[in-house]
Amino acid sequence: MTDRFMLSRRQLLKTSAAGAALGLASASFPISRAFAAAATVGFIYVGPKDDYGYNQAHAEGAAALKGIEGISIVEEENVPETVDVQKTMESMINLDGASLIFPTSFGYFDPHMLAMCAKFPDVQFRHCGGMWNKDKHPMNAGSYFGYIGMGQYLNGVVAGHTSKTKKLGFVAAKPIPQVLLNINSFLLGARSVDPTITCQVIFTGEWSLAVKEAEATNALVDQGIDVVTCHVDSPKVVVETAAGRGAFVCGYHANQSPLAPEKYLTGAEWNWAKVYKMFVDDLVAGKPLPNFTRGGLADGFVKMSPLGPAVSEAARKQFDATLAEMTKGGFSVIKGPLKSNMGAVVATEGQAFAETAIELESMDYLVEGVVGSTA
Repeated sequence: MTDRFMLSRRQLLKTSAAGAALGLASASFPISRAFAAAATVGFIYVGPKDDYGYNQAHAEGAAALKGIEGISIVEEENVPETVDVQKTMESMINLDGASLIFPTSFGYFDPHMLAMCAKFPDVQFRHCGGMWNKDKHPMNAGSYFGYIGMGQYLNGVVAGHTSKTKKLGFVAAKPIPQVLLNINSFLLGARSVDPTITCQVIFTGEWSLAVKEAEATNALVDQGIDVVTCHVDSPKVVVETAAGRGAFVCGYHANQSPLAPEKYLTGAEWNWAKVYKMFVDDLVAGKPLPNFTRGGLADGFVKMSPLGPAVSEAARKQFDATLAEMTKGGFSVIKGPLKSNMGAVVATEGQAFAETAIELESMDYLVEGVVGSTA
C-alpha cells in the first residue's frame, strides 16, 4: 500500500499543472498532518533497496530508525538522478511533512537537492558524499560520509593471504578519488602480506551495469586472478560471477556473504544506522544538525563483514591486529615511500596521510602494482 501511494504521489508531480493541483489538494486535505509524527524523515535511493550493495546499506540504516518513538520514515527507491528526484523530495515534504531528507545518491546533489534547499529553507537536507561546501552551499544542506578505504585495506590483507596466484582483481565504476583510494587501499593491504602482489583494475564506466560488470569479472578471472573485489553500486553480479568461476571475493557496501558463502572472505560495509541515529537524535532534541559529518572504523561509520570459512588462521591474526590498530586511530594507508603506477612519487620516506587528509579527497593516481589506468 505504501509503495503504491508513493508512486501515485510521484505521478501527481510529473507536470507543473499536477503540482499545482497537488498544492490545492494539500491545502484542502492536510494528508501528512493527519498522521504527523514528532518528525518525519525521508530516504531516497537510486536503485532497489535489496540490491546487496549501496542502496541496501542505506536502507538498512533507515530501517534502524523505525523503532524510535515519534519518528516516521518515508522511503522511495529506483529514483533516477534527474528532475524525478526533485519531485520525490517535494512530495515527501508536501504530503508526508518530512523535515529531514537524505537523498543518498551522488548525482542527487547538484542541481536537484540544491534546488529543493532553496525552495524549502525550513527543511534539512543531508547528502551522502563530500560535495557540500560552506562557502557556496546553503546551511540547510550538508554531507556525510565514511572513510571506507580502511575497510578495503582490510579486504586486501585477507586477499593477500588467500591468493595463490598473487594476482588480485578490482571491478570499478569510475576513476573518481574515492574509487581510486579504495583500489589503492585494497592493493596496499595485500602488499602488507606480500609486496609482490599485483592488482588488475577494470573500469566499467557506470555505477550499475550488470553486463559490463560480469564481462569485467570474467576477464579478470581469465587472467588467473583468484581474488576479486569491486566498487560499483551493487556487487551482486561481481560476487556471483567470480564465485561461480571459482575465485574468492571481498565485498563492498553491504554483506554479500549469502551470495557466495564458501568463497566470501570478508567485506567493507557501511554502518549508516550509526550515522542516521546521530542525525535523528539531534533533530528530536532540537539541536542544529551538523553540515559536515565524517567517520571511519573507529567511529562506527564503517564495519567489516564476518570472516568467511576460507580465511586462514594467519589471515585472521593479521586482520584482527590491523583492525585493532585502526580502531585506535592514526593509521595511514597511504604512506611513503610510495610511487604511482606511472612512476611518480606520491609519498616520500616518512610521509603519511591520515584518512582525513585533503590530499586523499583529490586522489588522481593508482599506486605502483595496480595494473590499469585512470583514463
